[in-house]
Amino acid sequence: MEHDHLIACHECDALFQKPRLGRKRTARCPRCGAILYGSASGRLEGITAMTMAALITFLIAQGFPIVELETNGITSQTSLIGAIVALWNEDMQIVAVMVFCSTFLFPLTELTALLYLLIPIRAGIVPPGFNQVLRAIQFVRPWGMIEVFMLGVLVTIVKMVSLARVIPEAAMFAFGALTLMFVVVVTFDPRTLWDVAEGLGVLEARRERHARDGDGDDGDAHADQAGRDAGKPGVDGTAAPHQG
Repeated sequence: MEHDHLIACHECDALFQKPRLGRKRTARCPRCGAILYGSASGRLEGITAMTMAALITFLIAQGFPIVELETNGITSQTSLIGAIVALWNEDMQIVAVMVFCSTFLFPLTELTALLYLLIPIRAGIVPPGFNQVLRAIQFVRPWGMIEVFMLGVLVTIVKMVSLARVIPEAAMFAFGALTLMFVVVVTFDPRTLWDVAEGLGVLEARRERHARDGDGDDGDAHADQAGRDAGKPGVDGTAAPHQG
């Protein structure tokens, strides 16, 4: 029994054979009706575009001031990096490192790693270090806290209004847009890329086999494909139960 081709329902713990889904298909548990997993191939274009836009917005948010404060004729501006440096200079190194990691390092790592995987896979290529990069995304995702930082900035602005004139700058709007973009990005489960990469590997192996054997084995190839297709679900279909 090959455990790599099995999947367990997260609702009723039933064990099923894991079919390869077509575009925009979803596998459901026939016992309880819960969604086992969905096909990622139909979302690759949209999530790639959203990730690229989020990365550009992230760079804008880091490169411009967040707010401008004016009090008693004195005007000051600050950016995220400037706030981190100020925390470090105030002997708050631990807080500075936590803010740097949660609002800069981990979100940047997730976005760049996703693009590193998505762009080659859309072109039909599995990039080097695929498994390691995918695990890195799973590790850093819970620690990216752009939305928490945005909430803290809004609370600070509300408190500072009574003390100084607060003017939102470009990075403020960029962080707001970035928060919404991250909501879309985190809904994409990068683990589904394993299915896409596996499919690309199967196709590549099949091409190499045909290149070696020529056209003489076409009948066997069609028979193998028909056998595999028999266990595939339809649109929003159910997965075939595993026969142990």
